[in-house]
Amino acid sequence: MKIAVCIKRVPDMDLRFAIGADGKALDPAGLKFDIADFDGYAVEAALRLVESQGAGEVVVVSVGPAAVQETLRKALGMGAHRAIQLDAAEVPFDGMAIAAALAAELKEGGYDLVLFGRMATDSANQTVGPMTAHLMGLPCVTAISKLDVADGRGTAERQLEGATETVEFPLPAVITIDEGLGRPRLPSLKGIMAAKKKPLEVKPAQLGAAHLTVDVIALPPDRPPGRIIGEGADAVPELIRLLQTEAKVL
Repeated sequence: MKIAVCIKRVPDMDLRFAIGADGKALDPAGLKFDIADFDGYAVEAALRLVESQGAGEVVVVSVGPAAVQETLRKALGMGAHRAIQLDAAEVPFDGMAIAAALAAELKEGGYDLVLFGRMATDSANQTVGPMTAHLMGLPCVTAISKLDVADGRGTAERQLEGATETVEFPLPAVITIDEGLGRPRLPSLKGIMAAKKKPLEVKPAQLGAAHLTVDVIALPPDRPPGRIIGEGADAVPELIRLLQTEAKVL
C-alpha cells in the first residue's frame, strides 16, 4: 500500500505571539513551529495502516520554503519512508492554490490513499483536502475517526452529533483525519537519526492562482476588568440585567 500524507508547518499557538508589522501575518520572532496537530494524526493513521498491511510506503508532502524540511524530517522520524517538499517562498492563504500544487504532484504518484489532517490548526482551514480530491477526480471522506482498508476498498467512520456514520469507498481516495484514530507517536532517537538519511526530494510547487488573500489580522480587544456589583440576594436583579444587556448570554 502506498500512502501520501500532506502536512503543514504551523506555529505553536500555545505560545505568546504578536501580529507582524504589515498586519497580515504573525510576527515570526520567537515562534516555534511543528506539524499541524491533525496532520500528526494523519501521519499516525498512515503508519498504522502500512504496519497492519505488513508492507507499503508512507510519503509525506508539504508546500513551503526550506524551513518545512524540519517538519518533514520530524514525520520521517516518526516512521515515514520519504518526503517531498514542494518549494514555494510563501504558502498562499487560498486553499485552492495549495490544492493545485498538491494535485499536480500526487496525481501521477500511484497512491492508494492521500491523507490530510481534518484542518490546519493555524487557519482552521478545512478545504485543502476536499479541493485536492476534486482536482484529482477522487472520492473524498472528511473528518474520519476510524479507517479500514481491504480488497481495494475502504471503510471509514465519522462522528456526527449524537451518531456515528459509516462510509464505504473505492481506492484510490482522499481522506481527512480527525483525532480518534490514535495519538501520534513521538519520534524515537533511532527514528530521528534514521530520518537524516531518508530521501527528501525538493520540487518546485505548481501553485494555482490565489484569489483569496488576508486583509488584516487583529487580536481580540482586551477584556474589561471584573467588578463587584453587590452581595447576596440584593445583587441578583442587577446581575441578571448585566447578563442580558452587556454579556448578552441570557
